[in-house]
Amino acid sequence: MIKKIDLIFAVAILLLFLPFVLSQDIFNSYIKFNHDHGLIASFIKFALLATLGEVIGLRIKTGEYYRKGFGIIPRMIVWGFLGITIKIAFVIFATGTPVFLESIGLSDAQLVMTKPFSFDKLLVAASISIAMNVVYAPVMMTLHKITDMHIISTGGTIAGFFTPIKFRKLFVDLDWNIQWNFVFKKTIPFFWIPAHTVTFMLPPDFRVLFAALLGIALGVILAVADMMGDDNKILKMEAISIKKFKKL
Repeated sequence: MIKKIDLIFAVAILLLFLPFVLSQDIFNSYIKFNHDHGLIASFIKFALLATLGEVIGLRIKTGEYYRKGFGIIPRMIVWGFLGITIKIAFVIFATGTPVFLESIGLSDAQLVMTKPFSFDKLLVAASISIAMNVVYAPVMMTLHKITDMHIISTGGTIAGFFTPIKFRKLFVDLDWNIQWNFVFKKTIPFFWIPAHTVTFMLPPDFRVLFAALLGIALGVILAVADMMGDDNKILKMEAISIKKFKKL
């Protein structure tokens, strides 16, 4: 059900993006800054947009845009640094994959990425997306989930966030049923690979921005995954209760 706060939230997001649409000077300044300071721009874009996605995910899951312990600032920090790694991954895979394709017989794989749309360009973009999502994405998604669990376990505070992360414990406690069967097996082949194929069809200066916008979709995906995890916990508790009842 849409509430007044949803309309206010939507207007605030519209006002955030509107200057880039209405002012060519502001848009050109963004393009220049993004080109000259790619890593910094990636930090800012993911810190804002991917965290925005998680906020929307929280709204879907709980009906609220914020709750105590959610840790917006720690999440922005995490997404900012993940954004830097995503920028690096984009450069590595967008450069290396076409070179690899040329080495196995697909001539001009690097050249077609500078040309208008063609089947060859689609093939190369899909190959880049597959390589990145198979090699890099599972590591990034797992690291994000571990930092997310750390933020929750430390109350969402900035001070708590900067305490040592108990990687071994959190890695074991991670719900691998959801992480493998939903996040990896469902979202990577059916959403992220097609979405990033589109991403790599775009000019380089727009790729990370589009990827950051996809972070909003990621927030929704994470919310669904969390709700699935909660449902699994409920089912397990019910199964345990039934077993105990039968023993009685």
